[in-house]
Amino acid sequence: MSGRMMKYPYTLTAKIGMFPFKHHMSKSWIYKYYAVGVLTTFPIFVWLNDKINSPGNIKKYEDQMAKEAALLHEH
Repeated sequence: MSGRMMKYPYTLTAKIGMFPFKHHMSKSWIYKYYAVGVLTTFPIFVWLNDKINSPGNIKKYEDQMAKEAALLHEH
């Protein structure tokens, strides 16, 4: 490689590499709020995931699905 800058970044990797992330993070409010939003909601989603995928809840769901399947084939 010659180490020169490309006139136009044709590949996706080159486009990502040439994107001015520092400028956008310092000048645009949406990137800052996106980062804050992800960091603040992450614990909530982890808590919900633990509650939804608990062994007791999975057993309850399987029982409900078995009951519905039995009712379907009962006619």
